[in-house]
Amino acid sequence: MTITNGRTVPSGTDKEQQHPEAPRRPSGVGFGRWWWALPAVALTLVVTYMSTAFGAFFAFTDWTGLGDFNFVGVDNFIQVFQDPALLGSVRNTLFLAGGFVVFTNILGLLFALALNRTLKTRFLLRALIFMPVVLSSVAVSFIWKFIFAFDGPLNQALEAVGLGQFKQDWLANPALALWCVLAVMVWQSIGFVMVIYLAGLATVPVELEEAAALDGAGIWQIFRSITLPTIQPSVAIATVLTLIQGLSVFDQVLTLTGGGPGDATQTLATQIYTQTFLYGAFGLGAAAALVLTVFILILALIQQFTVRDRANIGD
Repeated sequence: MTITNGRTVPSGTDKEQQHPEAPRRPSGVGFGRWWWALPAVALTLVVTYMSTAFGAFFAFTDWTGLGDFNFVGVDNFIQVFQDPALLGSVRNTLFLAGGFVVFTNILGLLFALALNRTLKTRFLLRALIFMPVVLSSVAVSFIWKFIFAFDGPLNQALEAVGLGQFKQDWLANPALALWCVLAVMVWQSIGFVMVIYLAGLATVPVELEEAAALDGAGIWQIFRSITLPTIQPSVAIATVLTLIQGLSVFDQVLTLTGGGPGDATQTLATQIYTQTFLYGAFGLGAAAALVLTVFILILALIQQFTVRDRANIGD
């Protein structure tokens, strides 16, 4: 404060204290600027979208991987849906994808509910169930190939319990080979889905469940009215990821059966590999890859709309 002609005038420091100025933004480039994402966006465009566009381009040609090529229009796509082997691979892909989504989500949710809160050994059991997820799918498939062999542990176990009449080479049976592939896929992925549902179950209010139990609601009523609506985001994530994984299955099929016996277990992914790298039909392989991409996109969108509608109904 300063005194001038008998009047008290606030000093400059006091003015600044009474009316502090708004802090100024530091000039220059900040980490929150939008252009920091440009390299990642450019890399995604080049690696993902441009390569996909080139693949889609060659799907309309007869390119063999070398030399010139001719445009053949939609002939490759017609062959995908008319050739018995390729059409069978489409059916096998849809079968594996559907079964994988259903079984992994049901079993993963059941394990998550069982190991959610009260069981004392739940942390150890969670680790044991999740362990197959971190293993190589090729290594796991080789182990299961030995289990399914005619002189493998599965047939030995059947003979030990008096069911020797069911002994067979499981992967050589066209009627059972695809189910064996599905069993291996489900076994290895249950732990992954279980973790997703455990994260969702952690958001369910315990007080709400206890209040419903006190009001006389049973386990199924609590699950249907409280638990399931709360974990809808987890359901959406788990079903989308398992759907994509089921449609693009490759390692297990190639390791367990190689697409056989005959073409009983061929999928679109294995047909893409076979047509492109074994037969040199890059155009046909690109067409099959584009069909697989469209399948994944359409089914994922349908699943998303279905889950969203259920969530709105629950609200």
